[in-house]
Amino acid sequence: MTDLTTPSLRSFPGPCAARHCEAPAVYDAGAGPEDTEAERLERMARGGPGALASHELLALLGVRIDAPALAAAGGLRGLCDDPGDALRETRAPREDLLRIQALLEVHARWMEARLRRGGRLESPGDTCRYAEARLRGYRVEVFAALFLDARHRVIAFEPLFRGTVDGASVHPREVVRQALVHNAAAVILAHNHPSGVAEPSFADRAVTERLEQALATVDVRVLDHLVVGDGETVSFVERGWL
Repeated sequence: MTDLTTPSLRSFPGPCAARHCEAPAVYDAGAGPEDTEAERLERMARGGPGALASHELLALLGVRIDAPALAAAGGLRGLCDDPGDALRETRAPREDLLRIQALLEVHARWMEARLRRGGRLESPGDTCRYAEARLRGYRVEVFAALFLDARHRVIAFEPLFRGTVDGASVHPREVVRQALVHNAAAVILAHNHPSGVAEPSFADRAVTERLEQALATVDVRVLDHLVVGDGETVSFVERGWL
């Protein structure tokens, strides 16, 4: 187990199911690859972003991938879930991978900004989507925590452990230490399931109980534990487990 720290709640209800929807394409099927960037921008100016195909939008961001290659990579979802694998399959240059990683990081930071926008954390949907943006696509389980102050304002999001989430790999003492470092009053736990199945395991529930007990000794509340899968996120609070 590698420790990464060294180098949704009863008063916070709401659906946590992820919604990964790509807007239906309304672009001109006759638009060919010979379209220049200026022509694509003109079509976008006239008809909005929906006037362009996904590969055309990527081209505007500097990622050169044609429609068949994008389809072979699993579409936008496959590309963004695991850009390294997808781009290796299409033999895309390293610069394209870096551009996509930058785009995903911008999205994650935008979600974080949405969490902070109103001060107090009030939107369970935003919290779930932020956890997805940070944790989906990993090939191993990553256990993280969102630290909050007494008014449920976001202090920090930190990945804490990598590997199988069980009693031997997630150390309550380290989670407590980080909560104290941030002077947190509450925490939302989150981890991903690389299998894509978000259903929490018995080990997930046991670890949550241990962390809840450990954090209670320093007066830090566990508000929720989110398990991120492929297409959905499960909230312990919504299951009635917290």
